[in-house]
Amino acid sequence: MGFNALRHTSREGSDIGDHHIHPSLKSQQHHTLEQSKQFNPTPRLSDEEEPKYNSIKAPATATMNSNELRKKKRLKCLAYIAAFVVFQTAIIIIFVLTIMKIRTPKFRVRSANLEPFPVGTPTNTSFNFTMQAELGVKNANFGNYKFQNSTIIFYYGGARVGEAAVRKTKAGWRSTKKLNILADLSSNGLPINSQLGSDLNSGTLTLNSQSTLNGKVELIFIFKKKKSIKMNCTLTINLAERAVRQISCT
Repeated sequence: MGFNALRHTSREGSDIGDHHIHPSLKSQQHHTLEQSKQFNPTPRLSDEEEPKYNSIKAPATATMNSNELRKKKRLKCLAYIAAFVVFQTAIIIIFVLTIMKIRTPKFRVRSANLEPFPVGTPTNTSFNFTMQAELGVKNANFGNYKFQNSTIIFYYGGARVGEAAVRKTKAGWRSTKKLNILADLSSNGLPINSQLGSDLNSGTLTLNSQSTLNGKVELIFIFKKKKSIKMNCTLTINLAERAVRQISCT
């Protein structure tokens, strides 16, 4: 009984002591406890709690990776668009400088043959023969060249000695249209004091052919532009061989 009475007495004393602690001392104790909680380091997570913590961080990392991928895709798309624009610009420039550029066709005498004819004598300084010539209209454009009827005129010493008709037709794109003509050439209209006698004695006769074609170049069946082309060719005839030895066009 004495021991139990002593324990009871000490417990009551402790309770009485707690009730009689001054309020300022209790506040100081509470402040000290809060400071100890603040300075204590964060406790290390257990093996069971760590996966839960990592699962909280995972969504934020995935969001950052998704944003970076979208940014890279946008940059790649912009690079493709810029490359496409540069490529299209180059194609348009090449198209304008090559296909859409209109060039002037060329009109030439390609070849000529003479029918047999008598050669003039010192007492009969004249000529009269038929020439069969092949003309060519060279069209270097990416479109047809259509031209109207025309006439090719032959001259000797500046005097007109013959002509032939050139019928209207067209030269295909990037091709040469060949035309055949027959021209009767005669010296009957020449003045008396011409150099024909000396030329006949030398065995060489020089003629000049001139003509003009008026037409239009059609590009892609839409664009049309008028183009006039001129012929100016010199034909050197060998009288002994009755043949055209040389043709020179400018």
